[in-house]
Amino acid sequence: MANITLSLPDEIYQKLKLHPEIRWSEIARRAIIQYLEDLELMEKLTSESRLSEADVQELSEMIDSDVLKRIMKQQSN
Repeated sequence: MANITLSLPDEIYQKLKLHPEIRWSEIARRAIIQYLEDLELMEKLTSESRLSEADVQELSEMIDSDVLKRIMKQQSN
């Protein structure tokens, strides 16, 4: 399995340190996987579409928002 380095603002990192019981790498891994799945779905749906670049950008922002909501929900469970 490959490794990546993730940069976070110091304020966020300090908050992460308050919860050492959480496997943050697993949270990040799941978010990345979900984002890629959403991106692949969007690409599949738009591959034969006549959507404009602005339309695609709007869809991407909606997906980003949904992914963030899922992450926040997972963290609260």
